[in-house]
This record gives sequence, structure tokens and C-alpha cells, in this order.
Amino acid sequence: MKTVEEINKKIAHGSAVVYTAAELKKLIADGETITAADVDVVTTGTFGVMSGTMAILHIPVAPPGTFRQAETVRLNGVPAIPGPCPNEGLGSVDVMVYGTSHASHTYGGGHLFRDLVEGNEVCVEVESGGKRFSRFVTLADMGLARMVTTRSAFKNYLAVVNTGSDPVQTIFSVADLTGPFTGSTVSGCGDINPLENDPGLKVIGIGTRILLNGGPGYIMGTGTRSSPDKPNIAAFADMKSMVPEMMGGFVTSLGPECTTSVAIPVPVLDGNMLNHLQITNDQIPLPVADVRDRVPFAATTYADVWDGTDTVITFSPDSCVRCDSCAAAAVCPTGAIDPKQGIDLARCTNCGTCVFECCGGAFSGNLGTLGFDNRKVPVILRQSDRARALRLCEDLKDRIQKRRFTLTAKTEELR
Repeated sequence: MKTVEEINKKIAHGSAVVYTAAELKKLIADGETITAADVDVVTTGTFGVMSGTMAILHIPVAPPGTFRQAETVRLNGVPAIPGPCPNEGLGSVDVMVYGTSHASHTYGGGHLFRDLVEGNEVCVEVESGGKRFSRFVTLADMGLARMVTTRSAFKNYLAVVNTGSDPVQTIFSVADLTGPFTGSTVSGCGDINPLENDPGLKVIGIGTRILLNGGPGYIMGTGTRSSPDKPNIAAFADMKSMVPEMMGGFVTSLGPECTTSVAIPVPVLDGNMLNHLQITNDQIPLPVADVRDRVPFAATTYADVWDGTDTVITFSPDSCVRCDSCAAAAVCPTGAIDPKQGIDLARCTNCGTCVFECCGGAFSGNLGTLGFDNRKVPVILRQSDRARALRLCEDLKDRIQKRRFTLTAKTEELR
């Protein structure tokens, strides 16, 4: 048995042994004998569309006494909810902004959050007493900018298909999801997902220190729709410490969604913890549901999604036929494609949409095929980016090894 305190002492001395989840699983698969005494921390992570994300912001708007209190607030056109503190007469506003709020069909709260973290100016507009007040602000101008997730890092997700013949508008597809069984969309990073590696929530709990969008934060409890079989977390972190590439907006056929990332260190306290950390994609169920009711009717595993497939989408300039209007760029959910330059790696989330939209085959990537009920249904969209999640695991490992991140023992169980 080890304790978190003992592991933190090893981190402080620079002697802690840290692996990413992918590294540990590869060592074991290659025949290495690993015991709990051989490793102290395993870093886990996930990145993807996570609707339950919001920000709490305090924004200076005008000199004190300019207006009494805000009645409506918008940031780059994204509606915000003023309050709960009215800040009467102070010229500033407290607001909540949902990651799924829309300014347009292509810009929403997730895009706004990334703009702020990138240091870009955003326009805040306040209506009060029949007058409108506006100014441009940056994240640095805000007295408080805190992100809160109401649910994130689900232990398990659904694969979604359309079993009918009529296309369906849905947050689970970039274009309308066609059917029957013409393609599937998937979420979840499989065997590097944090809660898959601590299924009994033995070490992950309230008070656990994490990286939220690349910035240090904490778990504050379970999220909405959490259940014993499919737990998730609610967390918070300061936006001023976040990393732009680990967050953003994602446009679906029903408008913008929000991408969020979570990395969690798992302390290896004993042999049982190590056993849980050996889970692999073929051992993780992936229920399949119809997009209309989201009730599972079949199941496969995450091996169909992440084993033997390409985590990264590639672009071949020689195959580009220089269309007058680039179909891939037009539908890219993160705006990551420049018809002349190819893929903007800082924005691409490797969803795979471009692979199926490009008529010249300039974009390539094997997204896998789901096998269930004697069917083979191709994956046409990944709403989680395992490549980015792997980078998160590496980043967290690096911070621990450089003594820039220590662990916290949970103060209370997740229920």
C-alpha cells in the first residue's frame, strides 16, 4: 500500500515513476512485468464534445454610475445570463455563459471560450434601462473567469446510428445523419479515459486535482445524468490558466457545441489499482443507440473505434483537385481546413468529416467500422479526439515529473 502523501514526497524529490495510460498498457502488452511498486502515477485523459460546460465571468463594461444593472448581456453575440449578483451601479456585470449558447449557426459559447483563452478581444453588449452599452474586452480585463462543467468525462458513451430512412438533424452529426445504418458517430477516448481506469472511483473523487482544458482545476462532485454504470464528473478551473488547443467550438447540424478536455492523475496505491489500469479497448463496451431515442439496442467495444485505426487525419496536397468551393472546408466542424494550406493542426480535432466530404481523397484516415447484429457500419464522425487526449496525458506526466503538479487525495466519494 502507498498513500497520496507518500507519492507527493516522491514527486517533490523527483523520484516518482510516472507513465501515461497508453505507455503503461503498451508495456504490459509487450510482456513487461509491472507491479504497484514499479509505478506511482498513471496519467489519463479525454477530449471531446461536452455539452455541460459553462463559464462564470465578471466583466467591466462602463464607468461606475453609467447604468443601474444589466438586463441583457451578449458576448460576441452569444447570450449570457446576468447575475446572480446585480452589481447595481458599478458599471460591471457578473454573467454565466453556456458552452452551447448560440450567436449564430457557426459560432457559440465554445468558440467564445476559446477566443477568450487565446487572448482575443470580444465585444460585450449590455442593455439597461432602454440603453445599450458596449466595449471590447479580453480575458485579462476580467476580474474573474472560471469554467465549470456540469458533466464531463463520462466513463462511457453511446455510438449513434439512424435506423430510419429520413435524415435527422442532431448534435451527434456534422451534417444531417442519414439512414438506415449508413454511418455511425462515436464519442469517448476508450482505454485512456479517466473513469475507465478507476471504475470503482477508488482514488478519483471530490477534491481531486485535475487539468481542465489544460489548466489546473478540481473535481467538485458528480455531474448531471451520472449513474453507477456511467459516472461522470463536475469540475472547475480558472480560465486564465487554460490552453486554447484543449478546448473550443464544434459545429453540428443543430448548431454549435462545446469541446472540453479533462486529464486526471491516477495514483497507483496498490495492486488492485494497477489491475484496473490494465483495461483495454476491447474490454470496454460501446452501446449502440438510435439517434431518435438514444436507447441502446446493440453493443460493440471501443476496439472498433481505436484499435488499428488512425487517430490523426492527414492531408495530401498532391491529391487536392483544387475545387472552386472546398466541400471539406465548408463542413469542417472546427474551421480547421484552409483549401490552400490543408489542415490547421491547432484546430483540427481529427473528427474525420473531411475524409468523407473531399471528392479528391486529399484527406485520409481510417475511422473504423462498428460490428453489431451481423452489420458493419462505418464510423463517419468522431466527436472525441484521442490524439489530443494522448497529448493531455503527456502534458500532465511532464508537469508531475517537473514538480509543477502534485496530487490531492479525494476529500469525499463521488456519488
